[in-house]
Amino acid sequence: MAYASPDATTRSRPMTSEEKKVILASSAGTIFEWYDFYLYGSLAAIIGAQFFTAFPEATRNVFALLAFAAGFLVRPFGALVFGALGDLIGRKYTFLATILIMGFSTFLVGLLPGYASWGIAAPIILIALRMLQGLALGGEYGGAAVYVAEHAPANQRGYFTSFIQTTATLGLLLSLVVILLVTSYVNANYPAVPQLGLDGQPLLDATGAQVMLEPFKAWGWRIPFLGSVFLLLISLYIRLQMNESPAFKKMKEEGAQSKAPLKEAFGNWRNGKIALIALLGLTAGQAVVWYSGQFYALFFIQNVVKVDQFSANVFVAWSLILGTAGFIFFGSLSDRIGRKPIILGGCALAAATYMWVFPMLTSVANPALAAAQNTPVTVTAAPDDCSFQFNPVGTAQFNNSCDILKAALSKSSVNVQQTVDAPAGTVASVQIGETVVQAYDGNALTGDALAAEKARFTAEVNAALTAAGYPLVAADNTTVAKADHFFDIFNGQNIQIVLILTYLIVLVTMVYGPIAAQLVELYPTRIRYSGLSLPYHIGNGWFGGLLPATAFAISAQTGNIYAGLWYAIVIAVMTVIIGTLFVPNDSHKKNIFADDNV
Repeated sequence: MAYASPDATTRSRPMTSEEKKVILASSAGTIFEWYDFYLYGSLAAIIGAQFFTAFPEATRNVFALLAFAAGFLVRPFGALVFGALGDLIGRKYTFLATILIMGFSTFLVGLLPGYASWGIAAPIILIALRMLQGLALGGEYGGAAVYVAEHAPANQRGYFTSFIQTTATLGLLLSLVVILLVTSYVNANYPAVPQLGLDGQPLLDATGAQVMLEPFKAWGWRIPFLGSVFLLLISLYIRLQMNESPAFKKMKEEGAQSKAPLKEAFGNWRNGKIALIALLGLTAGQAVVWYSGQFYALFFIQNVVKVDQFSANVFVAWSLILGTAGFIFFGSLSDRIGRKPIILGGCALAAATYMWVFPMLTSVANPALAAAQNTPVTVTAAPDDCSFQFNPVGTAQFNNSCDILKAALSKSSVNVQQTVDAPAGTVASVQIGETVVQAYDGNALTGDALAAEKARFTAEVNAALTAAGYPLVAADNTTVAKADHFFDIFNGQNIQIVLILTYLIVLVTMVYGPIAAQLVELYPTRIRYSGLSLPYHIGNGWFGGLLPATAFAISAQTGNIYAGLWYAIVIAVMTVIIGTLFVPNDSHKKNIFADDNV
């Protein structure tokens, strides 16, 4: 591809056909890669039921989200490996490696048997595949951002790279649309399937009838994973048409490549402090806003607000459709007023409004649940009987009476107004309105005695919650929002939900739209791929990727379904403070691709 690197004096102008080709080639492949990665996030609850069936439901939800987070935890290591390769051998061939690893890992998730077939090996292999996906994604984003930025004319880097910023959201949207289509088709054309226990035999309910699963939850969820092989082929074809970036080719021709990009980027304080500023003053806050507005919002509306999976996916999909243009708007705006005020402004707005927006989402989407949460609920328990239900290694069983009690309340989205400390050894209890229910010690009971106490406790808690107005039976709750099909949003309740979720997406576009250009502008060509990839993926992989599991565990521990939001709020405020003090104000005005930077 014959392409002349733009002169520093180039002002805003329409894209050339070659520039459009660069953006299309980078964005299309990256959309497919994000689609692969986010399939798991969209189906976390279903996959958790398939691969973590040995654990109680509340613990299973945490484990399912932690398996999702496993892919994020290894992303910084992928950033180191592929970032160094990108600076040593070029952007194009690194792209090819990341898409191959991602595509095959996703395909294998679709083939992997569940816990009932392979036992503990199933979740172990699942987590290993998630980690491979994370490694591949760790090298993907930096390459895409650098590749497009190194083709962009000066003064339009924010606009050009904002198209790359849409790929994560479009990948999520694509995964949701595919899931919605497959769910509708499979459930409409195939019979329900008996749910199997750990012994391989069909499960029975309290009446002795078989517990049946919708076909999509039983096996249909595998189809989007298996179908990703076709997206892999398309992505490979697109990537093979790409040429190396002009800035990298120029640097290579002049022999100015770094011989040790990782050491140069992080081995001295001059460059190392840039990574710290990028992490704490930009990407950490950007990450928690991004994952709160998209993934935690989806998890919250399904598992806390109790909107069914199909309807929740419809609402989130529409919010993505309405809000995605914000990436381009804020990316372009950052070329004029700077990246920093937009990114930090989005973090500040998120911190200021989350504790107002998420309760509003509950009250609109499930009015009966919101009304019931006004009922006074008091937990009495010995402090040392209550565990923090965050367990990444899967060893804790959470069988203390306080843990059992809080898990049951969390499952029903109960807000605990007060926790009273009791003497050590006291069996935990809860007062719901005027009714007091005592839990049981799962460590002290076995066999029939344990089963009897569990049945007694469940019946008494459910009766007390029902009397307090909690809608425990989904079919009987006429107030909860529901979408019968993809276009069933044109009523007052559903439109309000979509608008609330769209507001969260607008915050996402504020923090994410300009971030690629801002990070690219912090580093010279010779170490740019390595330099920006690590702080980006630590921020998004660790601060952001752990957000759903951490927020859920905090909420279960405190007994307040909104308490987990403080994790995002505190990190967003930290980023606003550090970013205000240390992130450059005028990086968008600099010609960072000048020869003296190569």
